[in-house]
Amino acid sequence: MPAAQIPLASVSPRKIRRERSGPTAFVPGPERVESWPDGDWVVRPVPGAGTTKAYRCPGCDQEIVPGTPHVVAWPADGTLMSGGVGVEERRHWHRPCWQYRLRRGRGARKRGNP
Repeated sequence: MPAAQIPLASVSPRKIRRERSGPTAFVPGPERVESWPDGDWVVRPVPGAGTTKAYRCPGCDQEIVPGTPHVVAWPADGTLMSGGVGVEERRHWHRPCWQYRLRRGRGARKRGNP
């Protein structure tokens, strides 16, 4: 009994798969200094691919889930690399929360669980 013949027109071409040496390295966005009425801030955009843990946004008090693009900000009176500002000074913000943080009143933050 002859083997079944498959017409070549119905076979999809093989995809070329490039060998990868591992996961791509996370590269944070460029830091910039922003001047606001509450002072100068160093702001670094963080792409969604660069996040592996959850953070709490101080603007809306909601969780920034892993994989969500956001910004990290800290006072510009020192830099993280020179040791002037510690890691505890950094805050992770949703992008809109960071841009509209001065428009919120002091009581606008969600009340309830501390």
